[in-house]
Amino acid sequence: MAKETKKNNAPTPDEVEALFADVDETGHTNASKARKEHKRRRAKKAAVEVDPLSGADPSGSSIGELITKTAVGFVVVLLLVVVLSQVACGVARRAGTAQLAKGVDVKSVASALRNGVEWGNGFTQFPEDYTVQEADENAGTIEVTVVDTSSKDEMECLSGSQIQAAALSVNALLNPNIKQVVYHVNVHVGDDGKFQQSTLFGFLKPTGTVRQFATFIWTKSTTSSGGFNFNCMITGLDAEAAENLREKVTVQSGILDVIVGNTSTESAATTDAATTDAAEDGDGTEAAASDEAAVEEAPATEAAAQ
Repeated sequence: MAKETKKNNAPTPDEVEALFADVDETGHTNASKARKEHKRRRAKKAAVEVDPLSGADPSGSSIGELITKTAVGFVVVLLLVVVLSQVACGVARRAGTAQLAKGVDVKSVASALRNGVEWGNGFTQFPEDYTVQEADENAGTIEVTVVDTSSKDEMECLSGSQIQAAALSVNALLNPNIKQVVYHVNVHVGDDGKFQQSTLFGFLKPTGTVRQFATFIWTKSTTSSGGFNFNCMITGLDAEAAENLREKVTVQSGILDVIVGNTSTESAATTDAATTDAAEDGDGTEAAASDEAAVEEAPATEAAAQ
């Protein structure tokens, strides 16, 4: 009897179909309750309708969109910070740059060596180690000494120091009261005679002997028309430095001579060969002329004898 009762209570297929026809994703079979549940979930931003072809998250979560917005915002803020930092650094540098053309004293020259001076399309920096010996508008002279710890050889030191000396000197010589700028360059030299450089991004300074490398002397003279003539003289280069510079300058031509051939030697050899040929030709011509003269003189002698 119990088994029959259970069988009688089981829904028929039509009843099951009708039951699930009213059930939606909320789990309610009552249409009115289902509508209320839809409204409640919409108010709480919960997904109530799932579209399998939609790209939206079925759970209703917007974490992907939030991550995208956060990443874009971070990149935009970072770019703004970088641009504003560059602008601020440029403004601060220009505001702190000494105007040597307007006034010269020990403080202004030290500020120029520390912060750099405007030259070309930007700024020219100077070595960190520097000393201002003299900066006086009354005397019309500026004299400074720097220690180069970034150059690895004489060529780098000479070229870099020439740019630095020119930048400082021209800025200072545009001051009507300054007539001469003396720029001394010292270097650290090891026991092997080679230049020593700073290491670890400049934190470790060289410990070799400090030696004077060169001195750049810039002077100014005024023309009759009110213009300026700038003169530069480089002094203090010793024989060893001059020889090393000569090797650096001529190394490329030496390589070209090996690859292409020494054109000067070849031309000299060609010239010598041509001179030798011409001399031989000349000797042959003179010998022929002597033979002809002898032949002409022989009949004349015979005629005289008769």
